[in-house]
Amino acid sequence: MSAPAPVPPPSLPAPIGLLAELTHRCPLGCPYCSNPLELDGREGELGTDDWRRVFSQAAALGVMQVHLSGGEPAARRDLVDMVAHCAAVGLYTNLITSGIGLTPKLVAALSEAGLDHVQLSIQDADEDSADRIAGYRGASARKREVAAEVVRAGLPLTVNAVIHRANVSRAGAVLERAIAWGARRVEIAHAQYYGWARRNRAALMPTRAEAVAAIGEIERLKAAHAGTIVVDHVIPDYHARYPKACMGGWGRRLINVTPTGRVLPCHAAESIPGLEFWTVRDRALGDIWADSPAFRAYRGTDWMVEPCRSCPRKGVDFGGCRCQALALTGDARNADPVCHLSPFHDRVDTIVLAETEGPAAAYAYRGRSPADASIDRS
Repeated sequence: MSAPAPVPPPSLPAPIGLLAELTHRCPLGCPYCSNPLELDGREGELGTDDWRRVFSQAAALGVMQVHLSGGEPAARRDLVDMVAHCAAVGLYTNLITSGIGLTPKLVAALSEAGLDHVQLSIQDADEDSADRIAGYRGASARKREVAAEVVRAGLPLTVNAVIHRANVSRAGAVLERAIAWGARRVEIAHAQYYGWARRNRAALMPTRAEAVAAIGEIERLKAAHAGTIVVDHVIPDYHARYPKACMGGWGRRLINVTPTGRVLPCHAAESIPGLEFWTVRDRALGDIWADSPAFRAYRGTDWMVEPCRSCPRKGVDFGGCRCQALALTGDARNADPVCHLSPFHDRVDTIVLAETEGPAAAYAYRGRSPADASIDRS
């Protein structure tokens, strides 16, 4: 096993978080999934020792939090072992899960191994709608059971829901459900159009009026339930005035490791052609963080073109999302078009109008062919 990576020089702050995509395998087919259209197969996944090495190097690098994600991380038989290793090297662990595959025995084992937190996804407050969105019959009822198991185990619970056309009218009900389930935190995040969500944009995008109404309802409930539950509210990019600092800024705070070991500045970075991604199979995590061509490509502000280069907000939002800039303008260097100052902002309005007039398109379920799109799955 190689030695832990050295701490980066003072000019480059250490990352605070590591998103560990343990697998792309998942029983659900959520059409808003941000995983790539070409999913990594089980045969190429990093082994247990590989992940142990990554976690040890992350701790030495200064990472504080590890988010164990996927796909569905419970598909990994070594999940408990990995949680125990993270705890041993001092990393806070957050399990991001669909709940499918989490049994009472596994929840207890994870708690005993040192798991710090569970983030459980739900698809809607209406169970029939939730199952249709997930592409898995009975998923919503199972999630309710898992939430109870997590709370009984004494683990802090966050409920996460992606808001889109099918559930936008029940965004407030999702928050109320999280409270009823004993969650300490809820994340209401409007759909971000990457990966499968980009393919399904015409099926997912709500109208501006629907989005504004949902935003208002969540903000009202957030104030009403202050002190009862923490509400993280991620508003929709396509209806914003300014862009968000993607991942806190490209290569500034977070590292994403894919199931096969490629290290990314953000989960959608592979959509940008020409970037060179290093892998933990060949290099230490600290070296990748400091010197990977992909991380250096859009780190800081020197790469920017106008109007971002002269904008007083360039150190706040860092020009917004590079993947979104590429998708909507054809050049990842351009200002994120969701910004009202971007010369390409009119393209956002055009897309919203085109995608929201008329009935919603049918879902292309994550990882499935059209012939395999039934929700009758066990």
